[in-house]
Amino acid sequence: MTLQLKVPNMACSACEESITKAVKTVDPAATVQADTKTKLVQIETQAAEAAITQVITAAGYTVTYN
Repeated sequence: MTLQLKVPNMACSACEESITKAVKTVDPAATVQADTKTKLVQIETQAAEAAITQVITAAGYTVTYN
């Protein structure tokens, strides 16, 4: 499934990397595309949406729905 989440406090490439690493702890095969300009993160994953949002939040980021 494809998730599109808004992460308002994602500011730089290090943030993108942190979010990608967090997602991959739940689904190592996930594809993550993050755009710091639009604050959107698109994730192609087989993991549950709740699990994905939980690990991104645990990494220190706010997740809202687009």
